[in-house]
Amino acid sequence: MFVLAELKDNVRIAPELFGLKLPEAIKDEINRKLANKVLLNVGLCIALKDIVKLGDSIILPGDGASHTEVNFRYIVFRPIIGDVITGKIRSCSREGVHITLGFFDDILIPPSALQHPSRYEEAEQAWVWEYPLEDGNTHDLYMDIGESIKFRVSGEVFEESSPIGPPDQEVPSTSAGTSASGGAGTSGQDSNKTPYRIVAAINESGLGLLSWWVQQNQEEDDEGGEEEEQEEEQEQDSGGENE
Repeated sequence: MFVLAELKDNVRIAPELFGLKLPEAIKDEINRKLANKVLLNVGLCIALKDIVKLGDSIILPGDGASHTEVNFRYIVFRPIIGDVITGKIRSCSREGVHITLGFFDDILIPPSALQHPSRYEEAEQAWVWEYPLEDGNTHDLYMDIGESIKFRVSGEVFEESSPIGPPDQEVPSTSAGTSASGGAGTSGQDSNKTPYRIVAAINESGLGLLSWWVQQNQEEDDEGGEEEEQEEEQEQDSGGENE
């Protein structure tokens, strides 16, 4: 679930930080720059592990800060496809079940990857697994917000999002037919992009709400206990008859 990424960057240390030791100042600056940020095709940055190599520090003309090339290792959240993780249900919609890990919220279980058959209850804002019973009927198992859920990572999606600039001012349209409203619409779409999201699945035995399988295990344990008691009683009865 967590991996070490080897990265390299040119770190700028402002003059007011010259009182700190260079490694400490660089660590603080790297964490300030990367912590809780998504790097394209790398993952969600969590914290600095260690510094591997420090290059020479230079001061550029017109800039009083120092610039140092640094090789370092960073702890990154990027689950491997097939990993089984436990999270909590954040919300439900027709798009599927949205999961949170506390520090990462962009996890979606699409309807096709839910236990089959499942349906979406608009009034309850929840997905329901229609669990089949032995008598042919079904029992509704609701996926409520806040419930703990175990899922398998089935995919990941990285999207490159452009920096959001100031809103465009109205300008006359050009001969090419472009206008300020067209540009604003594009920037609005870019701002809604999620840089990193995980696609998950629970359509196999043992996955889904933890409460589903805890109840089933308890029932199986109770049945097993009753069978053992019956066997012990039979052994006692047969032993008495032999005597």
